[in-house]
Amino acid sequence: MTTEGHEHAPSAGEYIIHHLHHLQNKHQEGVVDFSVINLDSVFFTIVLGVVGCWLLWLAARKATSGRPGRFQAAVEILVEMVDSQAKGIVHNAQSRRLVAPLALTVFVWIFLLNAMDMLPVDLLPWVNEHTLGLPYLRVVPTADLSITMGLSLGVLLLCLFYNVKIKGAGGWVHELFSAPFGDKWFLYPVNFAMQLIEFVAKTVSHGMRLFGNMYAGELIFMLIALMGGAWSLSGTGIALFLGHIIAGSVWTIFHILIITLQAFVFMMLTLVYVGQAHDAH
Repeated sequence: MTTEGHEHAPSAGEYIIHHLHHLQNKHQEGVVDFSVINLDSVFFTIVLGVVGCWLLWLAARKATSGRPGRFQAAVEILVEMVDSQAKGIVHNAQSRRLVAPLALTVFVWIFLLNAMDMLPVDLLPWVNEHTLGLPYLRVVPTADLSITMGLSLGVLLLCLFYNVKIKGAGGWVHELFSAPFGDKWFLYPVNFAMQLIEFVAKTVSHGMRLFGNMYAGELIFMLIALMGGAWSLSGTGIALFLGHIIAGSVWTIFHILIITLQAFVFMMLTLVYVGQAHDAH
């Protein structure tokens, strides 16, 4: 039985490739294929978005003016933190009525998406295999580039909206051609090209930063899981077992900081980009 189990056990490469494969609506034909939908990422993103909104609604519904409980106190601290950051970046009070709650929602949503990386690597895929029988399942939506780029594109659309709302369509078009090098007609093509590069660079870096950090964290958890798998299959090598326990514990503790920091950075960049849309060059 042991020999048979070893023959059918996946290699390290096969294990990682399997765990990095999404549950998709169709097979991806090329590097870029917009007809492919990562169903697992979409599912967890929507579910966790609903959970995040429900938690905020629950805190607001149970809020009291007396001595708050731990949950209410934590939410109040979070709301005050986001509101103070929004006041320092977006100076338009009317815009801040929408931007501050949006920033709070973004932080909570992305934190929950990132926190899926704290679950054991094989837990939900094993449950999925033994219940629904689906071939693949990835549970960290922010380790999916399509999700992070979708979020950053949403921020871009919001920035375009505020550019037109605050400056007017004519004023924004004039700024596209007159900034940053001056209001001279022969500089218009250069200014317009620089503005396009700025919008593209901000959007791409916004999504890629979150994706890169979470993808790397997911890979490290898989490598740590392989250490435990190697020990369980061989039954020897106490160093593998100890390394699996120690490395897993240390990286999990450190990863709590990473998932929180990445949610905070994404929220702050959202506020900064929206704040820039309010400023005239």
